Amino acid sequence: MGDSRPVYLRIADDLRQRIDEGGLAVGDRIPSRSELKRAYEASDQTVDRAVRVLKAAGYAQGQFGRGVFVSDRKPLGTLLRSTGAVDSPFAAEVRDYAGRSRDTALTWEASSSETTAPAPIAERLGIPSGEAVLCTQYEYLADRHPVQLATSWEPLTITEGTDVALPERGPYARRGVRGRLAAIGIRVVRARELVGSRPATTPEAEALGCAAGQCVTVVERTHFDGDDRAVETSDIVVRADRWRLEYTIAFTS
Repeated sequence: MGDSRPVYLRIADDLRQRIDEGGLAVGDRIPSRSELKRAYEASDQTVDRAVRVLKAAGYAQGQFGRGVFVSDRKPLGTLLRSTGAVDSPFAAEVRDYAGRSRDTALTWEASSSETTAPAPIAERLGIPSGEAVLCTQYEYLADRHPVQLATSWEPLTITEGTDVALPERGPYARRGVRGRLAAIGIRVVRARELVGSRPATTPEAEALGCAAGQCVTVVERTHFDGDDRAVETSDIVVRADRWRLEYTIAFTS
């Protein structure tokens, strides 16, 4: 029985198999468009579509003016998320793939701006769509390499005009959501995280060093105060092929 798969999927699957079996190693050049056209008797569009599938799956990445090369897909390690980590978008600890703690220099860059809450963010915060919020965008680095992106939103009705209005400036900078809001009398009592996956956007791919459309892990995290009011929500993005998320769950008697 003949292969009923579309030609572009057959090309992509064949290349994936060659990579998985070691026929194409990390750093090797993927066969050129003309080579794939001849091998599969396919059109330019079919070959290009197959290569896009390969890139989106994280198996290959393009290098301008040189071609498409096999990507390194070995997981780098684990980002440990615990009670302490939930207060900050970044992990409490970085571990290598064997589970050992890594001696890693963790840094981040951030920028904040006032904006209006889009409908999905407003729903998570329990505020009207279009209400003013402070949006802070983070880029987290481990040994100067981008590891994680995060975007945080806080209602300005809570923090505007206070010493904690800007998460990365002022006397309470870099103290996390709970530490900052405690300074203005708000006690954060819990956080909820929803973990999912989706294709990376072009800006995310450029920042994280992967192909647009490649799978990323996304954590939607929301902090709540004692009145069960949402006081902050954020989206945390990491490469699904390079990092795992580990959660520590403590049980009380």
